[in-house]
Amino acid sequence: MTPEIVILAMIAAFLGLRLYSVLGRRAEHEEEPIQGRFEGRQGQPGAPRVPVQPKAEAKPEGKPAERQPFAQRQREMPLAPPSVERGLAEIANADRRFDAFAFVEGARSAYRLILESFWKADKAELRALCDGDVYDSFSAAIDARLAAGETLDNRLIRIEEAAIITAGVDHGLARITIRFRSDIAAVTRDAEGHVIAGSLDDAIEAVDIWTFSRRVDAVGPDWLLDETDAG
Repeated sequence: MTPEIVILAMIAAFLGLRLYSVLGRRAEHEEEPIQGRFEGRQGQPGAPRVPVQPKAEAKPEGKPAERQPFAQRQREMPLAPPSVERGLAEIANADRRFDAFAFVEGARSAYRLILESFWKADKAELRALCDGDVYDSFSAAIDARLAAGETLDNRLIRIEEAAIITAGVDHGLARITIRFRSDIAAVTRDAEGHVIAGSLDDAIEAVDIWTFSRRVDAVGPDWLLDETDAG
């Protein structure tokens, strides 16, 4: 074998190894598993300052999560009757930003804030969180309390349950009703600060059924409390 043939054979072997190295790494790269693209929270509409739905977070890649079926976009929600699931799906189809899990989390915060605002007679906060009829009801109760020289010294100890019991869209208005079960320590004081009812040592169970609403075509993210009832 001549030296020229040996040199050419060595060059060919070297090029073959380089080609294999490049192609091999490329193939391994293409077989790497793709990380989940929709693991982040889908931001949603909510109440002012304590949103019933947080704002949307930007997704780094992939098609928008709102294009997925409703069932795939919902996260760890408690089991709900079929009628509630249909209502939530109806809202999600009308408002692609809607996320039921985020809504419930925000509703719990709104429940606490509205109760505390009512107890403190903070009408400005209530006006921002409630629709006209509910605000008028709260405002009248506050006026009657102040006229009697009474104050409320209440504490929301815990929220035991926040469960969606009805949901749906009616003429472009999304409405969701939630049953709140909570423990509240309630005290009423007179003008001199004396306790005339209740006790801070003994919490009582309260069951409230509240309905929040929002126009599905609204630009802003705010849900408002538009109906209250006792469970």
